[in-house]
Amino acid sequence: MDTTESRESTERAGLTVRAELTERARALAARGGRRILGIAGPPGAGKSTLAERLAADLGPSLAVVVPMDGFHLAGAELVRLGRADRKGAPDTFDAAGYAALLSRLREADGSTVYAPAFDRTIEEPVAGSIPVAPSVPLVITEGNYLLHDAGEWARVRPLLDEVWYLAPDDVRRVARLVDRHVRHGKDPAHARAWVARSDEANARLVAGGRERADLVLDIG
Repeated sequence: MDTTESRESTERAGLTVRAELTERARALAARGGRRILGIAGPPGAGKSTLAERLAADLGPSLAVVVPMDGFHLAGAELVRLGRADRKGAPDTFDAAGYAALLSRLREADGSTVYAPAFDRTIEEPVAGSIPVAPSVPLVITEGNYLLHDAGEWARVRPLLDEVWYLAPDDVRRVARLVDRHVRHGKDPAHARAWVARSDEANARLVAGGRERADLVLDIG
């Protein structure tokens, strides 16, 4: 098989997997009431990309994405706590606030819920950015620590109807991480050092929750 045929075969396989995942998410949304699908995995695994693609395939009347990253502590608070140099670790998020939002989303009490987002251009959370209408049956939430079982994070998993764990090729994942940090302002040497010291320490921690997922996706 030549390179073109190999690439086309890979693309067809990717489209098939995407269609299967979309139908699984659609079936979850059809169970009745408000359902929450979690997408977990290490930094750079492609969680936000998959979440956004699923939401696009399902349409806004069926699904909305609420990222865990909206619960990053603000930069000034990380400085005050002495944690700015390891931003992205579990204790640099408001885990209790995230769990409280998930609980409120599950209730679907007839009111619109406003969730925070994370703006990578300023590297800060922004409150009230994502409206979740009461008519939307599926919330897709994604983040590193959905399966983490320490402290307040242990409250998260019971609030999720399903969790999918992304297990990418680590070489490609690290390369994507470095590229992402460079695109958001770090020089290449600083980006590589940050990934090796901070992101990969978090990745090892995240991997410990893999067995608590409902579905493990080995991806490239």
